[in-house]
Amino acid sequence: MSNKEVKAALKSARDAIRNKEYKEALKHCKAVLKQEKNNYNAWVFIGLAAAELEQPDQAKGAYRKAIELEPNQLLAWQGLANLYEKSSQTDVKGDLADVYQKLLELYESGDKQKWCDVCNKLVELYHQEKKYLEVAETYQKLIQMKQEEGAEKAELHQLWKKMIHLLKDSTQNQDNKTEQSLLAAFEHAVNSADTIPGEDHQNLYKDFIHCLSKFPHETARLEKACNDMVALYPTVSYPLEVLCLHFIQSGTLSEEALDCFSKLLEMDASSGPGIIGFGIKCLQEKKYKEAIQSLTEGLQKTSQCPAAWHYLAEAQMKIHKHRDAVLSCNQGLKALGTPEGPSFQWKNLILQLKAKALIKIADADAAEEAIKALEQVVDASSDPVVLAIRGQAYLNKGLTDQASEISQELLLSHPDLAESHALEGFIHYSQKNYEQAEKSFLNAIERKAETAEYYQYLGLTYWFMSDETKKDKGKALTQFLKAAKLDSYLGSVFCYLGNYYRDIAGDKSRARGCYKKAFELDGTDEESGTAAVDISVELGDMDTALSILNEVTEKASTGTAKWAWLHRGLYYLRTGQPSQAVADLQAALRADPKDSNCWESLGEAYLSRGSYSTALKSFRKASELNPELVYSIYRAAAVEQILGKYENAIATYQQILKKTEDYVPALKG
Repeated sequence: MSNKEVKAALKSARDAIRNKEYKEALKHCKAVLKQEKNNYNAWVFIGLAAAELEQPDQAKGAYRKAIELEPNQLLAWQGLANLYEKSSQTDVKGDLADVYQKLLELYESGDKQKWCDVCNKLVELYHQEKKYLEVAETYQKLIQMKQEEGAEKAELHQLWKKMIHLLKDSTQNQDNKTEQSLLAAFEHAVNSADTIPGEDHQNLYKDFIHCLSKFPHETARLEKACNDMVALYPTVSYPLEVLCLHFIQSGTLSEEALDCFSKLLEMDASSGPGIIGFGIKCLQEKKYKEAIQSLTEGLQKTSQCPAAWHYLAEAQMKIHKHRDAVLSCNQGLKALGTPEGPSFQWKNLILQLKAKALIKIADADAAEEAIKALEQVVDASSDPVVLAIRGQAYLNKGLTDQASEISQELLLSHPDLAESHALEGFIHYSQKNYEQAEKSFLNAIERKAETAEYYQYLGLTYWFMSDETKKDKGKALTQFLKAAKLDSYLGSVFCYLGNYYRDIAGDKSRARGCYKKAFELDGTDEESGTAAVDISVELGDMDTALSILNEVTEKASTGTAKWAWLHRGLYYLRTGQPSQAVADLQAALRADPKDSNCWESLGEAYLSRGSYSTALKSFRKASELNPELVYSIYRAAAVEQILGKYENAIATYQQILKKTEDYVPALKG
């Protein structure tokens, strides 16, 4: 076959392909290859025809052969790209990327439009594969090419926005180069917008700030972006909200942070981050109740903020609402699991605070939960304060040996730490070794003089040590007063001050004041509530007694606050108001249906009201529960007598006289 015939055969092959006669084309090409086995065009045409005949392996082999012969010729590369693009096989994507890379190289010095088209295809391919770093690098080349070609500002702006769109899902991958490319794209897009200020630009700025807030190490850039947006859009609250949340999560409350909270609340009084910020400010100023109110309100609007839950729990701990603090810590731990949650810097703090709160609840179940919380603290074994908390948890659980082991270890390794000595004190106190407990608490106070709990326990140590130390003003009383001064929310200290003034000093008025304060601080403290009511009655101040009882019974749910219902029921019984007495005594029995004295009092109330049958049932129930209650048995007989059931009454009187021969009311009956 002459050179002329080769050309003619290739022309025939091209025409056959144009006419979709692919088998015919293959014949012509094979004829050429018999003559010239390294003919580039023949191999390319075979690739084209085989591809159309759905023979991908033959097509690929032909293109590869052509590329081998002429690596810098376009046709075979273009054909291979088309072949891979049509393939449904996933494993060709890596090969396709290599082909696109070669095409970029070949187009670079010539057809710029085709270079851009291939570049876009390559970017799309990388994006499908989630290869964000390659997306970033390739798209930057495209933008650079456009800049060199003198593209308009508006076109470049759209390109930067497209780059943002391509990379916005990469933030989970935490690849620093990709992250920097994304942030650079945002900065370019923000600065190249057509209308500033404008709605599109404002939304773009919001997206930029939202993106920055996901990167904990970009704080300087975040603060700058927020401040710049505030300057451009002074009525938009978004940048201030993000800035406030950033300050809250950072845990450092500078003047700048406080200023940011104030500005945000001025702009939007209902903003979650602003209200949380104000709550933290209150916490710093020791306004604990206001802090709890603001933090609770703010968290209803912005719940996914672990730091804010920690601050709320901290404020609740300050006023000894330990169960509330545990719930807040649990919410904080839940918020850590969300994408908005920061890196786990707050996890250790929340877990430690939760353990402290559980220890204050002081039962074995809470202690078990505290130990579990401490097990999740990172580096817990090397933190002496965490070890001391663990020691207290063991003590509350009744595991004194383990607690003692930790205590001895801490005293050796950290003799200057107040918590080491306090733990030793708690152990001695629990074992009633009061003299050793005294030494330990004095050591703890020497190292940390501002801790009310240490003075409280030193006071309790003196209270139980001996009658002398209990009565010695300089011992128990002094320590309780110091504790109360350091922590005016410590209800249990006011209860013991009440005990001191009532039992030792004989100052009922002052005792009542202390009990009232203790009860106001802790509405579950029945001892203080009861004592405040009893002393008020002794002092003839029924108004105060009733106001306390009314307040408790108004808030009480069914089956609770027995002491208050019982006290008020007895008051109504004494003052001739039997119907109210019946209602209150019934409420008391819902809380404790096995209280025989309460049944007896209810019988009296029914009797006073003239409800004889129910009175009889109540007296019988009282004597059933406690057969030693002779008075109830007598009252049952007396009611039977009133009801005309004389035989029953006589039998009951005789039953009493068998037990108590000289029980006069029964003899009279």
